[in-house]
Amino acid sequence: MGIHRMKHFLLLLSLPLGAHVVALLLMGLHRVVFFASQSSELQGVAESAVPAYVRGLWFDNVVGCYVLAVPLVLCLLVGIAGIYRLWQLRVLSLWMGVAYAAVFMATVANIPYFGYFGKTLNSSIWQWSAYPEQTAGMLFGEASWTGYVVLYAVSVTLYAAFLRVWRRLLERRMAFSHPEVAQAGGRRWDVRHTATLAVSLPLAALCVLGMRGRLGYNPIKVSQAYYCQNAVLNQAGLNAAFCLLQTTLDDQRSENRTLRLMDEGEALALVKGWLGREGMEGVSPLARRVVPEGEALRRNIVVVLMESMSAKLMERFGGEGKLTPVLDSLYRAGLSFSNFYSTGTHTNHGLYATLYGFPSIMKRNAMKGSNIPQYSGLPTVLRERGWQTLFFMTHESQYDNMNAFLRTNGYEEVFAQEDYPREKIANHFGVADDYLFEYALRVLDERASKGRPFLATLLTISNHPPYVVQPYFHPRSKEVEKQIVEYADWSIGRFMEEAARRPWFDNMIFVFLGDHGKKLGERGYELEESFNHIPFIIYGKGIKSEERTDFAGQIDVTPTLLGMLGVGYVQNNFGIDLMREHRPMMFYSADNVVAARNDSLLYVYNPDAKREFCYDISRPEVFSPQPFSSAFAPLRQYVFANLQAAESLVQSGQTK
Repeated sequence: MGIHRMKHFLLLLSLPLGAHVVALLLMGLHRVVFFASQSSELQGVAESAVPAYVRGLWFDNVVGCYVLAVPLVLCLLVGIAGIYRLWQLRVLSLWMGVAYAAVFMATVANIPYFGYFGKTLNSSIWQWSAYPEQTAGMLFGEASWTGYVVLYAVSVTLYAAFLRVWRRLLERRMAFSHPEVAQAGGRRWDVRHTATLAVSLPLAALCVLGMRGRLGYNPIKVSQAYYCQNAVLNQAGLNAAFCLLQTTLDDQRSENRTLRLMDEGEALALVKGWLGREGMEGVSPLARRVVPEGEALRRNIVVVLMESMSAKLMERFGGEGKLTPVLDSLYRAGLSFSNFYSTGTHTNHGLYATLYGFPSIMKRNAMKGSNIPQYSGLPTVLRERGWQTLFFMTHESQYDNMNAFLRTNGYEEVFAQEDYPREKIANHFGVADDYLFEYALRVLDERASKGRPFLATLLTISNHPPYVVQPYFHPRSKEVEKQIVEYADWSIGRFMEEAARRPWFDNMIFVFLGDHGKKLGERGYELEESFNHIPFIIYGKGIKSEERTDFAGQIDVTPTLLGMLGVGYVQNNFGIDLMREHRPMMFYSADNVVAARNDSLLYVYNPDAKREFCYDISRPEVFSPQPFSSAFAPLRQYVFANLQAAESLVQSGQTK
């Protein structure tokens, strides 16, 4: 009888073990698709991709062992009890099916996510969980992502089919091999119990080892996937579900709730020296009073933050296909900056930095939260001095907590999807760019008649999946990713043509910049320049046409514009007036990496992997990182100090 019970135990154990192997095969298939999606980025790469596949299987097995742990415990308990029922197979099958439906969602979603952000799926996606309608619209509305939705559906269907067939096969063998054993238990310790432990304990030990990923004191970390100098290959070996879980848990650890790049006091001292600030008691260590030389100019300002507008889309910066003739024309005609960078790679980062002069701290969204922090910036200063302050967005006002944050921090009026006709809604991110501009023009006509100057900020969306090219626009390009850039540029041109007919046009200062960049022309850097290199154009009557090569960023927009207006105020941010001050280099971040660059060098640091990457960008033929040297020390110090000082002011509430 004990032999037959042992046979039932092995049959029960076969279900999760077989399901584990098949899941590894399917995740391996997802990695093959990932490599296919990155084929253009890997052309000519000298390093072999085989280690990435091997490391990928390694990380997949780590995730699989976490899933397997629960079934192994259940099997052991059943084996000790010696009571077998067919429903036990169904429970194990259900667990494996539900768990891997979630895992496959991460591994498949990582393919387009990496293609867009250049980073493995991480906890930053939880920012989208508050907006299920927009997120669903993005996933299912973007045609280029349909294949990944299908891949996920096929993977889950195949896995469910396997579980069904495998379970039924085991049910037949369990039911007919020795039926009476399946109905009876044993209370005394016998050979069956010993055999059950003899099988279970080694499996449990292997499962724990698999969960840890390695022998030694510390379990496996993401740094284990890094084996070469190519960013795509290094991240290809990661499992997206592993990264998502780890970064989510890391966010909850107390030591990760604050940035720990360097000593806080040292960071503040360095930044004060670079910015030439003495600080103001009761405000912050970086505050200073800006005293104008004359009377302030009462000019209107329109700031246009363009979705995903990388500088590399423009012909001026090597963009192909003449996708942005309007922007290129404005760039030549206005005051423009060729070395201008976004503070991060998400829209909330761009708004936060541009309007209030604070850098984004990696993937954090400073605008969310029920306790709204207060900042001093472009809208607050101008509103206090009589300007009307208006914000126009395409989507719902609650997205990213924008309505609450913007109204708390200087904006009198916020116009959003709730204000637009339903028939104008293009997708789950609201109205198209050209309608946003059309609507804003009507409002600005009315506001201009009041005799007070206005600050209007417009946030576009069209260059963000799902791409919707309006039927009345006829692009030259064939690919939708290029067509939408043409459309976004055309919308700006149409806006400027209409604005030029307004009586208030000559009193305008127009500002155009990207909220962040996007993945273009990759070269294998840990953080590609196209994600953060964006255009910055100031255009208006009396503004001299000039291209400046100084390093600059979104945090410099507010002090530069207030300086042009000649407005006196208390400056309490990290920006400089680009017309009067100079940066030797620029710093920025992207989710889980931070970076700084100057004319010839690029420094990138990944705190999760505890790895730094140093590039000589003066030699475009050399893509590989080089060992850290003293030449990169100023860059590391610059980005570490600025972000640590920003963390200090934010945590202490010294942002107003």
